[in-house]
Amino acid sequence: MHDMSKTIRLTAAQAMVKYIAAQRNEQGETLIAGCWAIFGHGNVAGLGEALYQVQDELPTYRGHNEQTMAHTAIAYAKQLGRKRSMMVTSSIGPGATNMVTAAALAHANRLPVLLVPGDVFANRGPDPVLQQIEDFGDGTVSANDAFKPVSRYFDRITRAEQLLTALPRAFRVLTDPAECGPVTLAFCQDVQAEAYDYPEAFFEPKVWRQRRVRPDVNELADMADAIRAAKRPVIVAGGGVHYSDATAELVAFAEAHSIPVAETQAGKSALPWDHPLNLGPIGVTGGEAANSVCAEADLVIGVGTRFQDFTTGSWSLFANPDRKIACLNVAAYDAMKHGAMPLLADARVGLGELSSALGDHTSPASIDGLKEDWFAKVDPLTAAPSDSNALATDMQVIGAVQRSAGESSVVMCAAGTMPGELHKLWKANRPMSYHMEYGFSCMGYEIAGAMGIKMAEPERDVLCFTGDGTYMMANSEMATAAMMGVSFTVIVTDNCGFGCINRLQMGTGGAEFNNLLKDAVHETPSAIDFAAHAASMGATSVKVSSISELEEALAKRGGIAGPYVIVIDTDPYPSTPHGGSWWEVGVPEVSVRSEVNDAWEAYRQGKATQKTV
Repeated sequence: MHDMSKTIRLTAAQAMVKYIAAQRNEQGETLIAGCWAIFGHGNVAGLGEALYQVQDELPTYRGHNEQTMAHTAIAYAKQLGRKRSMMVTSSIGPGATNMVTAAALAHANRLPVLLVPGDVFANRGPDPVLQQIEDFGDGTVSANDAFKPVSRYFDRITRAEQLLTALPRAFRVLTDPAECGPVTLAFCQDVQAEAYDYPEAFFEPKVWRQRRVRPDVNELADMADAIRAAKRPVIVAGGGVHYSDATAELVAFAEAHSIPVAETQAGKSALPWDHPLNLGPIGVTGGEAANSVCAEADLVIGVGTRFQDFTTGSWSLFANPDRKIACLNVAAYDAMKHGAMPLLADARVGLGELSSALGDHTSPASIDGLKEDWFAKVDPLTAAPSDSNALATDMQVIGAVQRSAGESSVVMCAAGTMPGELHKLWKANRPMSYHMEYGFSCMGYEIAGAMGIKMAEPERDVLCFTGDGTYMMANSEMATAAMMGVSFTVIVTDNCGFGCINRLQMGTGGAEFNNLLKDAVHETPSAIDFAAHAASMGATSVKVSSISELEEALAKRGGIAGPYVIVIDTDPYPSTPHGGSWWEVGVPEVSVRSEVNDAWEAYRQGKATQKTV
């Protein structure tokens, strides 16, 4: 038994960081690997002083923007399969609300991050304090209430002793496979500095183990029966396969029972790209191999996926009228979506027990030739162009980067054109070699995220794709990476605007308007020198004019320390013409444009294929 009579007098901020530094994962590492901080009047005196005292146990990193430093923390946790995470602290007001977008990103992707924004004075002495949001009808509201819908656990620390319950609750969520996501502890700035006699036992090291939920016997039997009865089953592998360390079990299960696997954005790299049973990408950004099998499947078995609309083609992809949906997932919310037959379990344990229940059963379905046909169509798109003067396509850029990638390479991206092209075209060779933030599809994640990946796995070769539009949204952590000497490569594809959404605008019948820079209001044509800008922040940078020059530049990255930026102009119009599926985007029902009316008719036909239950 712990002696609860022994106490230590600490400020609440000192107690928070002391507790955080004592939490461990199963590998014996500190669960919170470090703290990203931008200080302001809401956290500099309390948390700033406390973090200074524990630098050796809990290092503090300085970011340039609250949203992007939180993106770095989230990417760090994602790359490590949620085994470690980071803390992020800001001042009150705009510093806090800047992090709301990052919290939403972590929430959508089920990724752990500990957010500790400063908050108003609990004693209300200087009320209203600088940057305070006042609610005329609720005196308890502050700007931090904006975190509530995008946090898996939210608490406001208004008394020092509340940490005794709030911190264990926070870490339970950060480490719970089913509830994992962002935790927000809004920390009143006066409380940060108040002292309290905390029990010494509260700060003893604690190991948080990954809970592996075993399947219910009845659900297991039902799932096994459904698989035995299926003539055309297919597995949809999601991010949960990675987070439960179940990639080897998935391969073994697929091989033992001859069931093909399609990969979501989060699930990509669960199987090597050339595994005979890996059909490749699924859904709106999917390939013909996976999508054709899914269209005919009579049993769709989700493993660790939340069946997002891009995965399901807005629920038009699984077209077999007799199809059933089944889902092995650790979260009941996801396991039962759209009337799915649930198997509530950890993916690694669940696949093993389901395989045992199936015995020597194998699926009768055949996928012979589908992968070969798909690659025969798309491989030419990534080949080096014969005309070196032609404007490069995104597919050709991917091909050049793919040819330079090695066993240690991790390719990453988040939003715009490249996620769809990478999902279709990138050949991931091993688990966690493909890092895509597509749950929230947040422009601005890329550069900060690349830094987080490299910090998580310094031995990996990190290759970051970003467009000119997303670069302009959030590039400030390039300076942080340069300052800290974090090495990764950024390929900036400059198509002079928002090329992806411009194609969507055209695809829904709209005129080109306000997406490409040439179609936006301007008096002077835009001429941004991205290479010079990156260099001004401390990166090594180069502008290349062809695919061959891109390959030459990529070959030099091993000898460059810090961020390395390669800029290439690209054509905003072409995309991979093969694969894909319908995606529901609301099209105007009436318009003076015939193109919009035609698009609405196509939308109406797509809606007719939708089957949500």
